[in-house]
Amino acid sequence: MKASEIKNILEADILTGEENLDMDVFAACGSDLMSDVMAYVKDNVVLLTGLVNPQVVRTAEMMDIKLIVFIRGKRPEETIIQMAKEKGITIMTTKDPMFIACGKLYSAGLTERGVWD
Repeated sequence: MKASEIKNILEADILTGEENLDMDVFAACGSDLMSDVMAYVKDNVVLLTGLVNPQVVRTAEMMDIKLIVFIRGKRPEETIIQMAKEKGITIMTTKDPMFIACGKLYSAGLTERGVWD
C-alpha cells in the first residue's frame, strides 16, 4: 500500500514528508510503547501512535520507519515535526482513535503477516 493511500483511508493531514507519499508500506504497527516497537517491528511499516514526544521520532529512525501517524487528532510540537523532516520521516495526523485507524488499514488490505514474529 502506498503512503498516499494511507493518507486517504485515514483522512489524515500531512505535517511533513509530502514528497514521500509514493513510498510502499507493507504492514502497520499500533503502539504507544516504543520498547514494543523496537522489539517487534520489521521493514516498511507505518507506526500509529498516540504518544507525542521526540522519542517516537528517535525510535522510528532507529527502526527505519519512514511513516508515523499520530492518532486522535494529536499534533506534535514543531520541534518534533522538524526532527522528523531532518530524518526523512513522514508525519501524518488522523482524528481516528487507534482501534479505528488500525481497523481501517486492515480492512483496506494492509494485512501482511510477520510483523510480530
